Amino acid sequence: MCLTLFMKPIMSFALLVLFFIQFFSQSLQQFPRPCTSRDVLQSKRCCPVWPGDGSVCGSLSGRGFCQDVAVSDLPNGPQFPHSDVDDRERWPLVFYNQTCRCAGNYMGFDCGECKFGFFGGNCGERRESVRRNIFQLSVSERQRFISYLNLAKNTVSPDYMIVTGTYAQMNNGSTPMFANISVYDLFVWMHYYVSRDALLGGPGNVWADIDFAHESAAFLPWHRVYLLFWEHEIRKLTGDFNFTIPYWDWRDAQDCQVCVDELMGARSPLNPTLISPSSVFSSWKVICSQPDDYNLREVLCDGSPEGPLLRNPGNHDRTRVPRLPSSADVEAVLSLTQYETGPMDRRANMSFRNTLEGFASPETGLAVTGRSLMHNSLHVFMNGSMSSVQGSANDPIFILHHAFIDSIFEQWLRRHQPPRTHYPTANAPIGHNDAHFMVPFIPLYRNGDYFLSTKALGYEYAYLLDPSQRFMQEFVTPYLQQAEQIWGWLLASGILGAVVAGIIATIIGVSCRRRTKRRKASGYGERQPLLNSSEEEGSASYQTTL
Repeated sequence: MCLTLFMKPIMSFALLVLFFIQFFSQSLQQFPRPCTSRDVLQSKRCCPVWPGDGSVCGSLSGRGFCQDVAVSDLPNGPQFPHSDVDDRERWPLVFYNQTCRCAGNYMGFDCGECKFGFFGGNCGERRESVRRNIFQLSVSERQRFISYLNLAKNTVSPDYMIVTGTYAQMNNGSTPMFANISVYDLFVWMHYYVSRDALLGGPGNVWADIDFAHESAAFLPWHRVYLLFWEHEIRKLTGDFNFTIPYWDWRDAQDCQVCVDELMGARSPLNPTLISPSSVFSSWKVICSQPDDYNLREVLCDGSPEGPLLRNPGNHDRTRVPRLPSSADVEAVLSLTQYETGPMDRRANMSFRNTLEGFASPETGLAVTGRSLMHNSLHVFMNGSMSSVQGSANDPIFILHHAFIDSIFEQWLRRHQPPRTHYPTANAPIGHNDAHFMVPFIPLYRNGDYFLSTKALGYEYAYLLDPSQRFMQEFVTPYLQQAEQIWGWLLASGILGAVVAGIIATIIGVSCRRRTKRRKASGYGERQPLLNSSEEEGSASYQTTL
């Protein structure tokens, strides 16, 4: 009887501990802010002090130094016939001609961070992160990913601001025009800024055939750095340095598999173009979604909210996108041996880049018009915010989609192992040559520096691992990481449980002894066992009760 009294509170406490563990485990152009002042803009010197040692670019700690920016003078292609009319030309010289040059494994606008793939206080720890299929994530990992997205959407970036006017509109830097932006919307704005039309002067007078991240060679390297930088900022925001971007393997998909409330949001039953009210994304507001209005008013997107996130997958123009890409389409694209060909734009034939981007047929490798294939087909298929190039990053499906595109790029690099000389050094459309710096990144990244394997950048894709490594990453590692995250709770609950159990045992023991003494004193105590059995049977009965 005393044992039964003892065990009931212990079991209740154990259930309570398990509940709390489960609950908490599941719940559980950018412009550097220091470089947006009038003095910095007029001096054109973006070399901030690293707070770690109080020196410019962390020079006292050997992290880096302030250096003149050297921009390539090799010719561009004929697609953009103007010069000195757009702030993005010869990036970043319109704004800055000196920036921090970081040494060793250091990175960042002040050399205060680590290069991709390196960790630790002195950036000496080399670590390979693995991006996994979103459907291979546990329930808690999916919830964590969505909570990180929402946190980024609602947290002002502490490090970066966006420019809301051209350099000329800022009177050559004397009247700075910058605005705060959330961590997530920073990346929406970056994608807008890199692909926006060039303002030529006068309402609606623009040059549309210009894009520093699409329709030419930099498409894949630029988006590779974009995802790495996004991943890096989420890690800084959350303190979760094990975080990696998941991908959506959409090969042979018949519909939007990720469009469910547990992931990226289902379709609203009230309006097919909106996100289900059960999804956190139904409350998101988009930015940079009205390029025609900006062009007419001769302004830049200022990051103001412009309405709800829109998505209506499958209800698109089926003459343009008959179906989503198949496994056979991906394999056909991977068989192309040349990265870039001919004019190195959307008219390129037999170009791996142009075919993967979706301007050429995967069956023939020949450029097509009136159809959107491969990468482009997903954007059109979503039939909403993601279908406009400049505002497409408003939809978080953008991240899952481009992570898978990046993995196909990685497959091609491993299969063909092209030397860097296969990346165009000259005559690509403006901003796409090897030595051009990527717009609008600061710190600066060159296109050609990222025409290399993910292995060199510290990350991998789960489905590209060999079978034994893949088993570890998809099945074993997630559980080990979850156990590591809740280890503190387990230890604390164990200690607390032991203390509570001891107190309860002491109370019950004292109570039982007092009861026994009273029975003996009254002469009515039990003098025979309750069960007439042998010693062995009595022992077994005791063990069963225990």
